[in-house]
Amino acid sequence: MGESMKVIGYILVIVGFLAGSLIAVLDKTEVQWDWFIAVFIAGIVGVIFIRLDERKLHRSIHTVTSNMRSIEMSLSSIVENIKRLNEEKLSIDTYAMRHRIDELFIEDLNNFVEARRSIVHAHGLNAYAEVMSDFAAGERYLNRVWSASADGYVDEVNTYIEKAQCQFVEALNKIREYTTS
Repeated sequence: MGESMKVIGYILVIVGFLAGSLIAVLDKTEVQWDWFIAVFIAGIVGVIFIRLDERKLHRSIHTVTSNMRSIEMSLSSIVENIKRLNEEKLSIDTYAMRHRIDELFIEDLNNFVEARRSIVHAHGLNAYAEVMSDFAAGERYLNRVWSASADGYVDEVNTYIEKAQCQFVEALNKIREYTTS
């Protein structure tokens, strides 16, 4: 609707201007005010449509910029937390690992997921696919760690926490690469 609203707005402005000019010169002695006011209002409505479309565009640019900041901050926090968790994994009880995951990652994972579509708007579909591939793999590995923790599989917890870390680091590196290029 956005682009069509802008086109309709320009059409209303043009028609309002041309019709107003025509109405003003039809009779040399008197202006037909009822018609003139009607086309003047149509022109004003056209200007409003154009302004609304421009405001929507500015708002969407702001949203994408804000979301990209949120994505990078979320991934940075995830990477920081997973590195720390990976370093401490031998000192954390296997059954407690899932609780640590819940404490450390839920908010950042949700923030990333909420903002992820902005990657497409900012950097294109290919960038989205590359980042999401690494992010999704990291998330799957983290889920596997959580499940292994619930079942008490120490080796699997230790193995997949490292794999998750690698994937999240790669996703963060790709976001930073796209942001700086």
